[in-house]
Amino acid sequence: MSSNNIEHELGALKEAVAMALDYARELGTSDAEVAISKQQGLSVSTRLKEVETVEFNKDGALGITLYRDGRKGSSSTSDLSPEAIRQAVQAANDIARYTGEDSFSGLADKELMATEFPDLDLYHPQDLLPEALAELAIATEDAALSADSRITNSDGASANAHTGIKVYGNSHGFLNGYASSRYSLSCVVIGEDEQGNMQRDYDYTVSRKYGELAPAAEIGAKAAMKTVGRLGGRKIATTKLPVLLSPEISTGMMGHLISAISGSSLYRKSSFLQDSLGTQLFPEWFNIAEQPHLLAGLSSAPYDSEGVATKDRAIISAGMLETYLLTSYSARKLGMVNTGHAGGIYNWTVGDSGQTFDELVKAMGTGLIVTEVMGQGVNMVTGDYSRGAAGFYVENGEILYPVEEITMAGNLKDMFRNIQAVASDRDYRSAIRTGGILLDEMKIAGN
Repeated sequence: MSSNNIEHELGALKEAVAMALDYARELGTSDAEVAISKQQGLSVSTRLKEVETVEFNKDGALGITLYRDGRKGSSSTSDLSPEAIRQAVQAANDIARYTGEDSFSGLADKELMATEFPDLDLYHPQDLLPEALAELAIATEDAALSADSRITNSDGASANAHTGIKVYGNSHGFLNGYASSRYSLSCVVIGEDEQGNMQRDYDYTVSRKYGELAPAAEIGAKAAMKTVGRLGGRKIATTKLPVLLSPEISTGMMGHLISAISGSSLYRKSSFLQDSLGTQLFPEWFNIAEQPHLLAGLSSAPYDSEGVATKDRAIISAGMLETYLLTSYSARKLGMVNTGHAGGIYNWTVGDSGQTFDELVKAMGTGLIVTEVMGQGVNMVTGDYSRGAAGFYVENGEILYPVEEITMAGNLKDMFRNIQAVASDRDYRSAIRTGGILLDEMKIAGN
């Protein structure tokens, strides 16, 4: 969609949001908020270099929440005609008459609303035909299948292009919106060794800009290399070993931190980091910074889903927890200040300790590289951690062989506290930008 078209579309959606807010005001509600999103996308998947599916989606909906004397009602409509919007507002108002009172609900405080709306370079439209995405997916599979004779099958490749618009407004007078784009390419292949043992692995790339996706040949070759590397996996004896988490698994571990310091977990008292604000959770050299305004960032946003301004902040500084992640509701429940995290986090960068991943492999000496975890064995109330794992056994700083069908166990508090190093070569493909994380020691259950 061109810049002129996107401005026209944004204007039309803002009008729809303003109309809904006007209707809510006419009904005498205390407060109201309206969010609307429209997205369209094209996805092409291939298998064994043949097109398997082509999906085009275009959808959107307006959602309204209004508050009446401490009671809350919500409704939505995909029809943006004035009459349909009026009916949705009326439905939300009717629902609010029958819900229970909740003194903690309501809009985020007016003084927290965003007043500046920088262009974060999130929207890069690209006119793409299904044929172009099919070519990309097929080229990725072709590179994977021709990379090694042990790659015997494919679970498919997928190329995706999506654009969207979000508009949010509330009765504080806040009304704003912006467009964004996201492109991705992935490939999964299957390898088989001489004994008939099979493994699969994948690789992917994602970007706001189509032209900045990693080349198809690179993604295919990496998927093949990772798959072949897992062939011949074996168990090891039950033991305790240092563990080096790959960047993808490190991202998952930081995801457990997000859950533990989120307001909803805290006010429900279902977090192992209850009452941990200002306490030392990590080594003194360890830091996490949040940067919501990174240009073209995968998780950049000028404001959260309640209109609260986002801002740079330290999450972990010198190993200490500097903030919880709070929405208006969870902040009121906890008697704290809203941090603008309705809708998630924004571009976390985990500080590194100066070594590359390969240097950490050598520094580890004898231990495990973990490249995959399985199962749901994480207790967020106690922090107990026990998950199936696969990866590579390392001795004298050299990878000896792949490892599978093991379990690694510990407690997240101990895992955080005993981080030895973070690699400097980060993975930038998600909201958490981190390198591999080296843990002092984990219990490994094997033979």
